[in-house]
Amino acid sequence: MNIYSYVVAHDTGFAPNPFHGYCTLACCKPQIRSCAAKGDWVVGLTPKSAGNRIVYLMRVDDVMESFSEYWFDPRFKAKKPTYTGGIRRKCGDNIYEPLASGGYRQLRSAHSDGDAENEDNKAHDLGGKRVLVSETFAYFGCKALPLPPELQSLMVKRGHRSRFSDAVKAEFIRFAGSVGFGVHGAPRRWPNGDDSWRQGCGWKPRKRK
Repeated sequence: MNIYSYVVAHDTGFAPNPFHGYCTLACCKPQIRSCAAKGDWVVGLTPKSAGNRIVYLMRVDDVMESFSEYWFDPRFKAKKPTYTGGIRRKCGDNIYEPLASGGYRQLRSAHSDGDAENEDNKAHDLGGKRVLVSETFAYFGCKALPLPPELQSLMVKRGHRSRFSDAVKAEFIRFAGSVGFGVHGAPRRWPNGDDSWRQGCGWKPRKRK
């Protein structure tokens, strides 16, 4: 089992995308997506300026070996971005439609230039070739958790880290099992007053007394 830690520079709900019952990493971090296997863990941290706190953690439960596989899997239909269903649907990460002639069309999305494709983002995303999928995840977003003292070695400045001792791995598994899985907070970059991030995450409003 490996752990991959990295900094989530832009926490918008796009990469990772923790909605619709799955946490998916389909865009950004091509090196992690190329290497991670089932049973590995991915941990996203805030930048140093925000305290290197835990944005999310996910166990890799499934791997889509191509963007075509991701596109056609009915489980991830809701992750295809639309601009008529609210902010949560806009940040969908299933943005690469296979073409009959080969290659992919980039949908209007967080990585496009409006209706036009962003070739740099497209090349970067497709360079990872694979999509990581998790049903065993905890996403904290704006409620990012501090790293416990025992897990300070997960901190990273650039790129990612994946070489950790067995003791760190054991402590991480213990910690992951203690935080409670699901979506715990909105992404850091999210409209004020928009509660759509709570849909399907098990969150229930408190009853007024």
